[in-house]
Amino acid sequence: MIAITRYRVPQERADGFAAEMTAVLETLAASAGFRSGRLARTVDEPDLWALVTEWDGAGFYRRALGAYDVRVLFIPLAAYALDEAGAYEVVAGR
Repeated sequence: MIAITRYRVPQERADGFAAEMTAVLETLAASAGFRSGRLARTVDEPDLWALVTEWDGAGFYRRALGAYDVRVLFIPLAAYALDEAGAYEVVAGR
């Protein structure tokens, strides 16, 4: 499964956000079931970011988000998250 969380980050917070989210990704990478992760920023709207991670399943993703080390890093960044569905079951791929 993939998880996509989009964020609206003010320009003046961009550098700090990127560094903090990189620490989140490093912590998530140590979680069971983690396959890959990326932080991306749109080229057309520089305040719009996306955290994209891939997992062995939804249970792994949810357990990883509940881990104390992840929550400490991730929760302060949640203020920038857009309120929308973010967990996707992969139904086709190459």
